[in-house]
Amino acid sequence: QVQLVESGGGLVQAGGSLRLSCAASGRTFSWYAMGWFRQAPGKEREIVAAISRSGGNTNYAESVKGRFTISRDSAKNTVYLQMNSLKAEDTAVYYCAARFEYDATLTRYDYKYWGQGTQVTVSS
Repeated sequence: QVQLVESGGGLVQAGGSLRLSCAASGRTFSWYAMGWFRQAPGKEREIVAAISRSGGNTNYAESVKGRFTISRDSAKNTVYLQMNSLKAEDTAVYYCAARFEYDATLTRYDYKYWGQGTQVTVSS
């Protein structure tokens, strides 16, 4: 069992930045590849970034490439999502999730553990 708790969401103006954190507890954090997802009202949940078990590989959705950065700190059992140049269309609830795999494949499948989500609102 892995427990995930996100933090760092909030209200920001367009062009601003936020850093989301996801603290993991329970089973060994380093066993899991991690992903950040988001879900806007009336839309399906989509994956925005993924990072491999080692942290050496990352992948991003086209909509956030060049603006968002995913990283992980194994010593702190935490994964981060640095979000820069935010746009109104980035407004959503953001979730972190863990999958028992090694790679950073940008997939929405196989994620077994989820956090409760944190709201990000970007005003235009």
